[in-house]
Amino acid sequence: MASKQKKTSGRPAETRDKDDDSTMADFARRFKANPFVFVGTFFILIIIVIAFVFLPAIAPEIGRSMDLTFGSYNRIPITYAEGNYFFRVQQNLARQAQSSMDEANYQFALFRIWREAFEATVVHIGILDEMKNAGYTVPDDAVDRAMAMLPDFQVNGAFSPTRFRQMDNNRRMVLWRQIRDSIAVDYYVSDLSGLRVSPGESSFISAMASPQRNFELVSFPINTYPDSEIVAYVQANPDMFRVTHLSRITATSEREARLINTNIRNGTETFEDAARNRSSDFFAENAGDMGSRMAFELQFEIPDAQVLEELMSLERGAISEVKRLGDNWVIFRAEDRVRPADTSNPIEMNMIRDYVFTYERGRAEDWLIEQAEEFIADARTRDFSSAAEDRGLLVRAFGPLPVNFGNVVLFPSVAASGLSELSNVESNEFFWRAAFSTPLNTPSVPVVLGANVVVFYPLEEIEAAEDDVELIDMFYSYWLSSSADQDFRSFFLNNEKLDDRFWDVFQHFLW
Repeated sequence: MASKQKKTSGRPAETRDKDDDSTMADFARRFKANPFVFVGTFFILIIIVIAFVFLPAIAPEIGRSMDLTFGSYNRIPITYAEGNYFFRVQQNLARQAQSSMDEANYQFALFRIWREAFEATVVHIGILDEMKNAGYTVPDDAVDRAMAMLPDFQVNGAFSPTRFRQMDNNRRMVLWRQIRDSIAVDYYVSDLSGLRVSPGESSFISAMASPQRNFELVSFPINTYPDSEIVAYVQANPDMFRVTHLSRITATSEREARLINTNIRNGTETFEDAARNRSSDFFAENAGDMGSRMAFELQFEIPDAQVLEELMSLERGAISEVKRLGDNWVIFRAEDRVRPADTSNPIEMNMIRDYVFTYERGRAEDWLIEQAEEFIADARTRDFSSAAEDRGLLVRAFGPLPVNFGNVVLFPSVAASGLSELSNVESNEFFWRAAFSTPLNTPSVPVVLGANVVVFYPLEEIEAAEDDVELIDMFYSYWLSSSADQDFRSFFLNNEKLDDRFWDVFQHFLW
């Protein structure tokens, strides 16, 4: 940790502390949202080789003086200790990053180094656990041969018994066990990522690059759902959007609530004073004032329909009896009489629109689908562009695109179109079915995609370029191996056997 102080000592303490707090808060937010967001693909075989060939010379003082246990995998502790796997990977990553670390990126680099070393250790322990459960044992002679090949015991390219005997017995035993573990891990990884690919398989996959289609589309955004439809919905459901203005006092016991209610009614205590001094909710600082609410909003706080109707019926200034809401007892006062929603008020209309889009979204989607179907009927009798132009719809183009469900990196991606209407549709079966089952030069059925109803118009169908197919054929084996590597890492890092306490330990001891 001395190096960290050296790198920050040139800045004012106050500025440095503010920067550190800000960076830490940002890391905490981003890390907790996704613990693996900073860590890229990690090639475990390379780390294993480096960790054994380049043994660390110096251990951080913190690793010697504290118990740095970052969690466990299947109850096996994930501990950072001098000489163990976690230690060796962390030391190697730190040496690699040393030349690129500066004051500006120090904290980020420190976090990444430790997190990457932690994840590599999780995978390492997980693989050993799987091999143990499978009953696999590395033959002793295989470990002996691998140990004899280490640079520590080589002289002029040959094994040196003298060097071997010069090493401390305990050190030799630790090294022997490390090599045994590395061989077990190597077998596991090579079996998964070293799968052979037949020429027929790679040819079959590369052929999936065709056919490709070019498209046009028009979209009907949900935010174009007209106010007239909103008003019609309010008129059909007026009770949902009645407006009332209530204040409340919340007590944690029925006895206290009834005492407050009695005091208010006999005039020994005002409602406002009781709310400020005795209420236990966050309306207390406003003397209990809840502001104006629509009936649908109050349904979440007052799920009992009978109680809600009683409150909506209170005359201005009237005080309710004590009502039980969950674990609390509440007294309400009506500040105004209930009234219908004012659809000419933009604020109230926005509240109603938000409600419709959240809880009655299908109503808006159905209306947009009707508009899309009218457009489709027109486009079939004339042409796609003219029908769109008459309605003020923007025609947008994308493609060429093959069927690439799930966004496999071997093939062109729908995301490459850059069209907002096609965001996050890679695994949407309705999108792919409409796009590739619709005959050419024919508008598709309407498809709901996110905040839009979309109509596609397939223009043409082509074969993928020969060079692209050959490239996929050559790249497939590497992609398959890389995918297997990512899959088994994900298996261990997201396994229920993993107790991940990395962030708690890191920020407590290492930040």
